[in-house]
Amino acid sequence: MKQKGRKMSVLQLTMVTAANMLGSGIIMLPTKLAQVGTISILSWVITALGSMALALTFARCGMFSTKQGGMGGYAEYSFGRTGHFMTNFAYAISIVIANVAIAISAVSYGAEFANINLSPLQICMATTATLWLAVILNFRGTRRTGELSSLTIWGAILPVLGISLIGWIWFNPQTYLSAWNPREFPLFEAVGNSVPLTLWAFLGMESAAVNMDAIEDPQKNVPRATMWATLGVAGIYVLSTNVIAGIVPNADLLNSSAPFGLAFATMFDTTIGHLIMGLMVISCFGSLLSWQFTLARVFKNCAEKGFFPKIFGQVTKTDAPVKGMLIIVCCQTVLSLMTISPTLSAQFELLANLAVVTNLLPYILASYALHDILQTTTASSKDRRTYGTISALAIVYCFYALYTVETTALIGGSLTILLGFITYGIIFELRPRKEISKEITH
Repeated sequence: MKQKGRKMSVLQLTMVTAANMLGSGIIMLPTKLAQVGTISILSWVITALGSMALALTFARCGMFSTKQGGMGGYAEYSFGRTGHFMTNFAYAISIVIANVAIAISAVSYGAEFANINLSPLQICMATTATLWLAVILNFRGTRRTGELSSLTIWGAILPVLGISLIGWIWFNPQTYLSAWNPREFPLFEAVGNSVPLTLWAFLGMESAAVNMDAIEDPQKNVPRATMWATLGVAGIYVLSTNVIAGIVPNADLLNSSAPFGLAFATMFDTTIGHLIMGLMVISCFGSLLSWQFTLARVFKNCAEKGFFPKIFGQVTKTDAPVKGMLIIVCCQTVLSLMTISPTLSAQFELLANLAVVTNLLPYILASYALHDILQTTTASSKDRRTYGTISALAIVYCFYALYTVETTALIGGSLTILLGFITYGIIFELRPRKEISKEITH
């Protein structure tokens, strides 16, 4: 019973999953989408459908899979040990990079809230401090992380849900239509340009599967948390970003570093806008807290499978992989040094796009494995065909998303995957061959 008490409830896991998507995904999304225009609503439709296909796929994988390791465990059904390693390796690299980006977003938004200008060195120091604080708060274990995430996520839910419901009072159709395609992109190019932005907002839907060993009754509750979080976040994203586009002129959104604060300041006054900015900072930090927790679980699961060093699998009495967290945050501290130079900061933005590309490999491998997972169950042939089709659509969406990203990010993602294969070969192939060679020599 004590062990069970350390586990998350399905509500807490739903909140962690939603926080991973909401806290960092929504905070700057209106500004990013303003670069494309309100025509991005077509991208929302594509990404929402693709994300729901992925969520349904992960939900079914979680319901029927008997292997531990989240998405890596799913991929193992079709791709064996190599697939398990590559899935978790790519996912881990992606989150390590993305979490630094989230920390930078929190610091930038916080500086706007405090009305202070930070030098590149100060941004680096504040980013590092934010990363370390998120790690330290995770030392108290899975349940406490769930409680904190359930609390901080309201910093995003309240303003985003509020503007989705009452923002229509200030909505101006002319403002919305005038921002439809301000740069006059061709239709296919306009939709493609905003797909990576909308996909970034949904990264985290897999968090329930990744944290399956931290929840009570995972076969039942992981699918629930995945679907509830994805459905809720999808609705919030589409409504809020499009309402803001009809309240704030496109040119103002493009130049805003706090779009939700600007929207509420336009609706009410600067005091309310300032308060909203504070809530969004809290939400962004809560998202970082959840992501650092998720990242540590990925490394822990890999260590338990023998993929990563054993130190990442060591946990405290509260089920917190503290040693692994400290190693990871030290690596992130080195990575955050890139923010010292404005040029390197721009380069890091490219690495954040690389995180999106790298994240798609686990999505593809896990989605493909659903067919083999269902073969091990008593699911009817109709269910197998239905969910086989859904997983195929999820894979098609992932490849389309890869097609829409910049060439540089694709090259970087390819190099990351190649590094993963080399690492796998060093760990699992070269060592046995050396031993065999010695035996032959003797």
